[in-house]
Amino acid sequence: YVFFYSEPYVAGTDDKTETTEHRLFQQYLTRQKFGRFNLQHRYRIEERFLEEEFKMRFRYFLSLHLPLNKASMEKGTIYLSVYNEIFLQNKPPVFDRDRIYGALGYMISPYIRIETGWMTQLFTSHQRGQFQLALFNNIPFKP
Repeated sequence: YVFFYSEPYVAGTDDKTETTEHRLFQQYLTRQKFGRFNLQHRYRIEERFLEEEFKMRFRYFLSLHLPLNKASMEKGTIYLSVYNEIFLQNKPPVFDRDRIYGALGYMISPYIRIETGWMTQLFTSHQRGQFQLALFNNIPFKP
């Protein structure tokens, strides 16, 4: 489940609009290792409940991690991270966006890593780039 609140600017003004969204999603992940390359595929279906509208979206995510200073992804590894994620909608326009990302990362522990990089989002009418600094926590849940 995702609750998403945003205040995007109205184009060409200093005015903002408010948007809230409740989002449910189902996803399937697969991982493969080819030599030093670590691939991940993610297939996701989203049910998006916006204020006045219901939408569905389909996402495909392909990522690659390449360890640079060690043979595998382990504590102390510096790595290259790249991904591409395509977003499609069930109603026209079908193409929503494409995210392209490249970063340098560091494995703090087997479960925690940090990345810094650049993401470009391609839309039908424009594109937007953004710098990202991310902390990933993948500590396994043990009840």
